[in-house]
Amino acid sequence: MTERMEPQAFVRLVEETLLPDLVLESVDPHEPIVVRKKPDVWHKLGAGNYAGVFAHPDAHDVVVKIYAPGRDGFEEEVEVYRRLEDHPAYSQCYYSAETDGHQYLVLRRLRGKTLYQSVLDGTRIPRQVMTDIDEALAYAKSKGLCPHDVHGKNVMQHEGRGLVVDVSDFLKTDPCRMWDDLKKAYDKFYIPVMSKLPLPIPEWMMDGVRKGYRMLRSLSGSRSR
Repeated sequence: MTERMEPQAFVRLVEETLLPDLVLESVDPHEPIVVRKKPDVWHKLGAGNYAGVFAHPDAHDVVVKIYAPGRDGFEEEVEVYRRLEDHPAYSQCYYSAETDGHQYLVLRRLRGKTLYQSVLDGTRIPRQVMTDIDEALAYAKSKGLCPHDVHGKNVMQHEGRGLVVDVSDFLKTDPCRMWDDLKKAYDKFYIPVMSKLPLPIPEWMMDGVRKGYRMLRSLSGSRSR
């Protein structure tokens, strides 16, 4: 197993070996950022609408989240982690900085599989996972936060427990029904149908569901105004 790397040593690794050769671009504010260039030794764990998350093979317990140029939200995410403190369902921010045009956070690494990926490859999603995430979101609310953009790609399961992996929008105040809608889909479709015989689902089908859901929510929002 890779030895544990202290956050301070990881910061030096980020600033000396990743940032100088990293090129991120936000092409569409509603789609994940694009990693145009990165050092081969660094592994991209994921890319969201604001930032990319990267890991180094010599660092087992920490990752770095780097915001794409021109994307807002860095200061807000730092504040969210300050309020969350140390909770088992969330990551923890060890360090944050703005340097050489880059904004980044060093975070405790959460391991697991997103619920989106679990449906794709037919991995069972236990009820306990949903309960853990529900309780974690209630905890965030108790800290004055407003869980937002909580969907299948932003929550994970690991050894039967639920995790929340993206909190970047938790300072937004407008209502968000994504998690409630996902819970309804879990109860109405996943438990009675898909959980009985979990089978892989084609990614094109899942992507179509995602885009259809976004369109329906958009139309619903327009009608309510």
